[in-house]
Amino acid sequence: MTEKHLIEIEENEKVSAVHHESNSDKWIFFCHGFGSDKEGSYKIRCERAVEEGWNAVRFDFRGNGGSDGDFIDQNLSSKMNDLKTVIDFFEPGSYVLFGMSFGGKVVFHSAPELEPEAVIGKSPVTYNEIMEKFRSVVEEKGEYTHFGGKTIDHRFVDDLEENKFREVTEQLEVPVVFYHGREDTTVHPEYTWEAAQNLEKNTRVEMFEGEEHKMSDAANSKVLNSMFQWLESI
Repeated sequence: MTEKHLIEIEENEKVSAVHHESNSDKWIFFCHGFGSDKEGSYKIRCERAVEEGWNAVRFDFRGNGGSDGDFIDQNLSSKMNDLKTVIDFFEPGSYVLFGMSFGGKVVFHSAPELEPEAVIGKSPVTYNEIMEKFRSVVEEKGEYTHFGGKTIDHRFVDDLEENKFREVTEQLEVPVVFYHGREDTTVHPEYTWEAAQNLEKNTRVEMFEGEEHKMSDAANSKVLNSMFQWLESI
């Protein structure tokens, strides 16, 4: 069973969310990447979560998909606020966070405050150096437009500077698992190795040979198998 929601964030802006319901007290919240949305692979992940006995929620950050707002007005902090508000709306007793690509950065930076049971990063953005090319273009031209017409300006890169991944490694205490393709040229896997080494404890890394940023259907299936086995083990 699925239920759609429009959740008010602030200033009359709402985000579009879908709850895949399970008769369980276990919850997992899925955060999509930089220019993506909650559809496609996130629907598949949520359906698998329900099969495994989890309530699953997927939603669009403001400026994406079915949510209000303009993409250019969003940054890491606004996305963290979207995530927190969505979680508060459902009032789970405990929950796990999943983030893909820039959604990974959102869940990692949110986790010290939100205190989930665990964090899952798939091809995640961690250190700000990963997005240095964005900053360079913004400094030169005033804005940067990603695929799909997703444009950012100085507000986005300035906000990144206020959120260092070093702070996450100093504060995060919950179990973490990383999934990454070895051939990822969008978010290079060495940053995941560095993040895992600096988090030190309760951390697992799985690298997939021959896989790029989004990974193949076969690799994504392996990720889901591994993820739910890992969640049962922690």
